[in-house]
Amino acid sequence: MSLRKKKIEKKKEEILRSAAEVLSEKGYHGATMEDIATKLLMTKGSMYYYFKNKEDLYYQCHKMMIDKSNEKIEEIINSNKSAIEKLSSAIVSHIQLATTEKTMFSLMDKPEQKFSGEYLADILQQRSDYEKYFDKIINEGIETGEFDNVDVKLLRLLILGSLNWILEWYSPEGGKTQDEISEAFSDYLLRIVKK
Repeated sequence: MSLRKKKIEKKKEEILRSAAEVLSEKGYHGATMEDIATKLLMTKGSMYYYFKNKEDLYYQCHKMMIDKSNEKIEEIINSNKSAIEKLSSAIVSHIQLATTEKTMFSLMDKPEQKFSGEYLADILQQRSDYEKYFDKIINEGIETGEFDNVDVKLLRLLILGSLNWILEWYSPEGGKTQDEISEAFSDYLLRIVKK
C-alpha cells in the first residue's frame, strides 16, 4: 500500500471514529454529515471525498468493526487450538472488541433499520459469516467429543446474545476489568457446552 493510500485510510478511520461518536449521540436520523464534519473541523464537502453519503459513512463504520471481528475469529479458527480453546478465545475476542470499541460496536445494532439494498445485503452476509465461525467451532467440539451434542444454532444465539448485551451495561469505571469480564464470560458460557 502506497504512503498516500495509507494516509487516506488513516484519515478515513479517524473520520469513522468521530462519526461513530456523533451517530451514537444523535442517532442515525438525528446526525447530519455537517455535524460529523464540524466535529472533525472539516467542511461538509470534504466529507464527500471519503464517503458518498451518510448511509455510506455508517456502513463503513459497521464494516470496520465486522472486518476486525471476522479477521480475529478467522485467526482463531485456523489455529491449532482445541475446540474448547477456540470457543473461549472467540468469546474473549468478541468481548475485548466490544468493550474497547464500545461506541463503534454499538452502531452495529439492528442494521435492517439503517440500511437498504446492497449495503444491507453485504452487512447481513458479513454477520452471517461471523455467526458461521461460531457454528464451525461448536460443531468441531461436538465431533471431537469436547462438547455435548447441542443445538448449534440455539447455542450460538445464546452466546452471541449474551456477549452483545455487554454493550448495555459495560463501563470502564465498573468493578471488573475487560480481562476479568472476558474470562468470567468464557468460563460460564463454556460450562453450558463442555462434557
